[in-house]
Amino acid sequence: MFLDHVQFSKTGGTWSNRVRMRIGGGAQWVTAPVGRAFHGAIPVNEVVWDDRQPWRSKLLKTLTAGYGRCPYFSETMAVLEPIVGFGPNGLAEFNIAAVTALCAHISLDLKGRLMSSQMGFATQSNELLIDIIRSVKGDVYLCGGGSGDYQNDESFRQAGIEVQYQSFQHPVYAQGSSTFEPGLSIVDALMNIGAAGTRAVLSVQ
Repeated sequence: MFLDHVQFSKTGGTWSNRVRMRIGGGAQWVTAPVGRAFHGAIPVNEVVWDDRQPWRSKLLKTLTAGYGRCPYFSETMAVLEPIVGFGPNGLAEFNIAAVTALCAHISLDLKGRLMSSQMGFATQSNELLIDIIRSVKGDVYLCGGGSGDYQNDESFRQAGIEVQYQSFQHPVYAQGSSTFEPGLSIVDALMNIGAAGTRAVLSVQ
């Protein structure tokens, strides 16, 4: 389920338009600029890129500089270049296209993908998550460790949904460096160990 109808965070950093990559020998944030001329709050699917800045060509150069010597650079760039260079101007559309292409590259089935904007949800917060789970006939909600700071687990239990907190253990793969840097974009894994290697890492989780 792609949450494309929820509110976009106008201030502060967000994973919606930035990721961490290994650039210049260390992990750095790589950000694509979004237009921020809107007033009030708007959903993610109404946010567009700020194409007054040449971010597309800059990002391709950044990828080349950071990963040009990796063993799977050419293979990975063949997937990334069409998305980065000519992908949709809308933030949500772009991200969905990127996720879809990358999943296809590692043979991960996304046939059941849905977009929240097409589901008619009118709720927010915990109630929205409960409605999403019910809409796909789910009975378990897997959430990140930090979710306990803001979500009401009891509301899920009352709805007949089990809450499970993941205890994520970051997989280690060859990065071409003696020091492994966790928490990077999937692009890092694809550049270093390729599509088959990345799928193998995901399969053991």
